[in-house]
Amino acid sequence: MSIRLPARASCWATLASIDHLPPFDENMIFPRFATTALVVCTLSACSTVPHIINEYRIDVQQGNVLTQEMVAQLRPGLSKDQVRFILGTPVLIDMFHTNRWDYFYWLKKGNTTKVETRRFSAFFDNDDKLLRVTGDVAPAGPTDGEAAPQTRIREIDLSSLPADADVSMPPADDKGFFGNIMDSVGL
Repeated sequence: MSIRLPARASCWATLASIDHLPPFDENMIFPRFATTALVVCTLSACSTVPHIINEYRIDVQQGNVLTQEMVAQLRPGLSKDQVRFILGTPVLIDMFHTNRWDYFYWLKKGNTTKVETRRFSAFFDNDDKLLRVTGDVAPAGPTDGEAAPQTRIREIDLSSLPADADVSMPPADDKGFFGNIMDSVGL
């Protein structure tokens, strides 16, 4: 049995019949180029987010939320347990200054880079009774009708407040920072 090889002419005819690609056409250059450019642009668009659409970022809140109502309940002579019940557990109790409790509040809004911080400190005497407070949130005084000072951090001597007297709350229209936070949360 012998193997017969086709002649050269028939070999090219056989290869041409096997090749199913159309012959080179100059009219196909632009559609192929346009399709390639469209695919490249589409894939590169996946790597960036347009500035029209922003992702949602949550608000980050840390520390103790202190309201004006909570601070208004503080009176000189309250025990540490009573202060802890009213304000919550302090963020910082320094082992070298056990008569000082520090409350911190930190809020970073997700849609902005603005950071809001609040500090509040409670000082106790040697008998573990509340002596004075300092910080951003001030207790309501008997003369709330006066304009509040513009300084942000104040020191308040609680001994100037009556121990058993009922202190009126600040006006409802001035909610302050923590009131606005509570309203935005829905409480």
